[in-house]
Amino acid sequence: MKYIIEKSQNTPAYLQLYKQVRDDIVKGIFPYNSKLPSKRTIAEEVGVSTVTVEHSYGLLIEEGYIEARERSGYFVIFRTDDGFVASSKGENRHIFPLSHHEETKAEFPFSVLAKTMRTVISNMGESLLDVSPNQGSLELRQTIQKYLARSKGIIADAEQIVIGSGSEYLYNLIVLLLGRDKTYAVEYPSYKKIKQVYTASEVNIRELPLGNEGIDSTALRNCDADVLHISPYRSYPTGVTASASKRHEYLRWAGKEDRFIVEDDFESEFSVSQKAEETLFSNTTLDNVIYMNTFSKTISPSFRVGYMILPKRLAEKFKEQLGFYSCTVPTYIQFVLAELISNGDFERHINRVRRAKRRALSESQ
Repeated sequence: MKYIIEKSQNTPAYLQLYKQVRDDIVKGIFPYNSKLPSKRTIAEEVGVSTVTVEHSYGLLIEEGYIEARERSGYFVIFRTDDGFVASSKGENRHIFPLSHHEETKAEFPFSVLAKTMRTVISNMGESLLDVSPNQGSLELRQTIQKYLARSKGIIADAEQIVIGSGSEYLYNLIVLLLGRDKTYAVEYPSYKKIKQVYTASEVNIRELPLGNEGIDSTALRNCDADVLHISPYRSYPTGVTASASKRHEYLRWAGKEDRFIVEDDFESEFSVSQKAEETLFSNTTLDNVIYMNTFSKTISPSFRVGYMILPKRLAEKFKEQLGFYSCTVPTYIQFVLAELISNGDFERHINRVRRAKRRALSESQ
């Protein structure tokens, strides 16, 4: 075993171990259906406690890399072959139909928001009346850049980030950027406004049925689309979360014929996992994923603020072709968001909600 825990790192030991084992699974060092070393074996050889190993294996189970088999140990269920993973015909373990009202209460504290608003007005003064740069204020883009790097492992330049008033506005920009001549595939069923925007843009649409692990593999393999629009975490309204194998399948699909993926990462901040959900953007090696998210769930729907991160190869094209579009989010709101993230209130709120959801889940089991 070559796993090494760097004590000088700020990353907890269980996360370091998780990432190293996960990478070996993805590389095929531990192939599909192989048995992982026991918790005791890894603990002794790496020099950590069995609790640390158990925590690491727990994350791998949550994300669909391995499964625990009673009295047998831990086995790999992630497939690394170049083909497509067949959809499971078993029980729909990952489907949890959603409604707008069933969620754990997640409203951002109004008192904190009001205090921040007053602080921004006091500190920024009349500069809040300045027109925002077209891609959004540099302060907010840099703040988002740093937040995503530390919370999701997404590494991008501020120049790749575009701020806009909600998802629908950004969907339109994506069509203008990639072209109306492209064919766009969406999950079926999916958030209805995704299809509505693409329909209004008069592009060809393909609807791909969801199974219990994500989009049906046969439908994806036979799809002639150029762009795949997905919500890997709890797609609405089905609640389907794509498994680790399925996410890599999406990346393999996009690796052919200059295809692109639109990764709509709505609400993933509130995952009950002990770590942030993996993103396709951070896992692609082909610079072909457009990452999207909004503050509608984490702050308030009334803010109408979203952002997307463009692949580096599209960032300059965006400036040349669409850079004249004015930012549709008021400068004041952008500075309020930047302050909430940079002072830690945003992440403290997310952590509170995640802890509450984990407690609720534990109590229901």
